[in-house]
This record gives sequence, C-alpha cells and structure tokens, in this order.
Amino acid sequence: MSTSTRTGATVVIVPPATANGPLHVGHLSGPYLAADIAARAARARGERVVTTAGFDVHQNWVLTRAENEGVDVEKLAASYRNEIVAALDAARIQYDVFLNPQSSSYQHGVTTLAADLTEAGRFPLRELTLLACADCDRTLHQSYVVGECAWCGADAAGGGCEGCGGYTSAENLVDPKCNRCGGEPRPFLATVPVLPMEDYRDELVEIWLRAELPDRARQIVSHYLETPLPDVPIAYPTNWGLRGTGPHEGLRLEVYAEVGLSTVYGVAQSLRPGALGLEATAEAWSEVASLWHFNGIDNGFYFALFWPAVYLAAGVPADAIGGAQVNEFYTLDGEKFSTSRNHAIWANDFLTDEDVDIVRLYLAWDRPDRFASDFTLSAYREFEAYVRPLLDKARGAGPDASDATLPASLAAADVTRGMAALGPRRFDPALAVRSVLTGMAASAPGVEALLSILTGR
Repeated sequence: MSTSTRTGATVVIVPPATANGPLHVGHLSGPYLAADIAARAARARGERVVTTAGFDVHQNWVLTRAENEGVDVEKLAASYRNEIVAALDAARIQYDVFLNPQSSSYQHGVTTLAADLTEAGRFPLRELTLLACADCDRTLHQSYVVGECAWCGADAAGGGCEGCGGYTSAENLVDPKCNRCGGEPRPFLATVPVLPMEDYRDELVEIWLRAELPDRARQIVSHYLETPLPDVPIAYPTNWGLRGTGPHEGLRLEVYAEVGLSTVYGVAQSLRPGALGLEATAEAWSEVASLWHFNGIDNGFYFALFWPAVYLAAGVPADAIGGAQVNEFYTLDGEKFSTSRNHAIWANDFLTDEDVDIVRLYLAWDRPDRFASDFTLSAYREFEAYVRPLLDKARGAGPDASDATLPASLAAADVTRGMAALGPRRFDPALAVRSVLTGMAASAPGVEALLSILTGR
C-alpha cells in the first residue's frame, strides 16, 4: 500500500442536488452542511481548499416530472436551480465551483473529457445487451426501470438501491419492468462506452485499505473483493441526458458518470482555468493532495467504487483519493423526507424564518452520521431555547447565562477537541457542537474560531 504524502489542494465534493425539487432540511443535515463545515475547518488549518456544489439536471425523473406537469424540462430545472442556489446562500454554504449542466462550457468540458477517455481506451466501446420497454420503447435505466434488488431484496430503481446502497441496473434487477407504463423488458443490442472497473482493481484495493468508509459501504466493497467488478455503461441510447460527442454521438451520458466527470472537470477548472480534455485535466489534478466525498448512504456503490474508478481513469492519482464522510437517513417525524409527498421542511422557508446560527448548530448536532436520526420541531425548539442565551452571550448581546460546571481550562481543552473533530478523518461535527456549547458557557479561549466554522459566520 502506498504511504506517500502529497502536498497540494484539499478537494471537498458535495453531490449535486437533483433539479426535481427544492432543498429540504434533510438535505442540509446530510452532506451539504457537513461539507461546508469540513471545508471551513480545512481553511482554518491553512489548507488550500477547492469545494464543489451544483445541481443535477440529467436524472431522468427530472424529465418525468416535467412531462407529468406539462412544463418545459429546461425551465423546470432552471427554476429549481435558482431555489437550490438560494438555499445554499441562505445556509451560508460556500463553494468554489458550481457545476451547472445547463451551461454550455460545462457541457463542452464534460463531453470532451468523456470522448477523450474513450479515444484513450479507458472508456472502450463494447456491444452490450440492454433492455428496453416492449410497450413505450424507453431504454430501461435510472428511474425508467424498477424491480427488486438482487442483493437485499428491497424494491429499487436503476442506479442504486436505497436499502443497501448496491449497484442496480435493468440487467441485474430481479423482475424488472418499466416504471413509466409497466411494460415488460425486451432485449436489444447497442454499442456503448463502458468503464471496465476490474481494470482498476489494484488501485481501488489500495484506496479501500486506507479510506475512511462506513460499515455499510465496506459491505459493498467486501462483496466486490470476492466477485469481479462490473463493466458500467458510460452512455446509453436514451431520450434524456447530456448529449455525447465524437465516439459518443447519438448517445446520452449516464448521469452517474456525468457526475464523476463533472467533478474532475470542475476542479480542474478551479485549479487551472481553461483546462480542457484529458491531458490538461490530469495535469491540473496533479496539484491535488486529497479528495473527500460527502454523501448519503444510498450512493454507496458510487462513492466507494464507481467514482474512484472514474477518477483513476481520468488520471487522478490514486494516493489523492481519500475517502467519504457518509450520513444515514434523516427522517421527519418518523417518516422519510419526501419531495413528491410534500413531507418536508423546505430549506429556504426554514432558513428565512429561523436564526441561521441555530439551524446550522442543530443540524450539525443532530446529523444522522453514524446512525439514522429524526427531526422534530419540538426537539429543535428545545435546542434553540438552550443555545440562544449562549449565542447571545457570545455575540455580546446578552448577560452571562453560564451554568457551566467545567473550569475554563477544561472547557478550553474541549474546544480543542471539537476543532480536531472537524478533520476529514473521524469527522464528527456533533462532537464539535457539544464542544462549542461547553466553550461558550465557560467563555473558553478559542471558542470564537470554532463557533465561526460551525455557524458559517
């Protein structure tokens, strides 16, 4: 296993928000706020940091929603993009790169990189047997297909299983059918580019050995230690997605491949503006010391396996690929947040009505990082009542509300512990919040810096 130590930029990756609805509190509590806190802490340590944000237009359930509502899909996506950006700004979530699939420069950069990778033999063209709906003729992939996960038996769509985080496709789901019309699958032959992940097994094993991954993600990894890694299509003959160029003419990029490639392209643009194509992009990434993902557990296959393989194919050094900080599911009053059922607390509304300092502190404290947690408004109000006097004191706007039992020296040690908890390894923002509350109560030295990181002020 490589033990080399790289110097250079720290890259913090947040998954792009899907443009089929606004952000809700569950999104903020998971990867979005956590990544912002980690990036702020890295900057406080003196590191050069590149953070990404963005939105995802090309999941085909975005098109499905637009068709169901009878609206133009590009206008629908743009309206949600504006809401997503407003929520990130309101939550004080900063980013250096905003990945916008509706931008012509983004489209040119990502499709050029994908075409170069096929020309270089890293995304080779292969004839595969795919499945289409026998009734409506849609290629069955992503949300167009549903079935049963072959790993855990849960109901799943194409892409990934929410139950176990495993890779799902029309070809490996049990009893697949069309999710649009209920039609049965019919096989057809197509020549498409693929990522032969088995080609990168040695590098991936090296990454897995040192990466910080949660147990459920390691279960996915363990499965592939005993079985060959899949060849994953990079583009499909389908009706929605980023249009391929060159060897991918007539195809649309597979959205999870697009997400990985857009990360490679976007970070390269931040480091070396104007970098275009495989060679220039790989040269830009030579300036990266470490890359960290912040994701929900339902993307387990992608952050643990697929995206690292995409990065390796694109020339990202293996020893720069760090790991992932992953959250479990955050529920609302005991039920899953749901955009389609309007079971959510919408981020823009909540951040407008509430003190953003307290929202960030509460969501970091209640983050479903190591186990699932549940948001209730009553618990938030209890937290607010406890924290507001401490914040008022720290802001110089209130009397000493301290009921601390810790001496100042011990409170200062706790603040130091809280700051150390915000490194990418063993990342624990809940511990940092507990430490900052102790520090504010005792007016401990250094508490202002930790409070600034956590609140985004």
